Amino acid sequence: MNFNVALCEDNSVNRNTFLQKIQVLGNMQIIFTSANGQECLEALKGMPQVKLPQVVFMDIEMPKLNGIETIRIAKSLYSSVHFIVLTVFDDDEKIFEAIKAGASGYLLKHEPAAVLQEAVINVLEYGGAPMSPAVARKALQLLSRSSIGAVVAGNHPLPEMITTREEEILKYMVNGWDAKKISSALNISVLTVRKHIANIYEKLHVQSRAEIISMAHQNKWFNQ
Repeated sequence: MNFNVALCEDNSVNRNTFLQKIQVLGNMQIIFTSANGQECLEALKGMPQVKLPQVVFMDIEMPKLNGIETIRIAKSLYSSVHFIVLTVFDDDEKIFEAIKAGASGYLLKHEPAAVLQEAVINVLEYGGAPMSPAVARKALQLLSRSSIGAVVAGNHPLPEMITTREEEILKYMVNGWDAKKISSALNISVLTVRKHIANIYEKLHVQSRAEIISMAHQNKWFNQ
């Protein structure tokens, strides 16, 4: 069986290394590569369901939009796509942030081609959650801590590229306010509100208020 995968990685050397590993396997087709989260979302946008990658390997530390925020946005829009983090980082916060964002696995970048192949099969055919041994050990250590419940239960933060003003407007939108009512509340013009809304749509890669409301509720952005 052939698998369709994609890669989001800002380092060109790492991208080439990954591509070489995939080519050795022979049963995986690269749908696209991207250098940051924004490029990844743009590549997914408008792609027919049948052509979407089944698995996207995702770096974490990238310019413009990091991997965790990209996964969080993409999972809200493309629920059928699985994301496996591929990173040099195995610190506590990033592991759980990635899991909360919707990652299906967490591998370190030095893993050989066979491990990448096994991870894809594990996710797609068995519903597994592949992790490099070092990451799995760290996750087990975290699970033994009494504070883990609070970590897992935390709300998902808004993506960093959303400005303070856009966050204000987004909160009003989620509560059902229209542009005119928001402009009155914030003492700014309706045109300015609409420009902010357009920026929000672009940054979150949505096309309707309904999508925004769904994303906000799913990620618990404004839950108390």
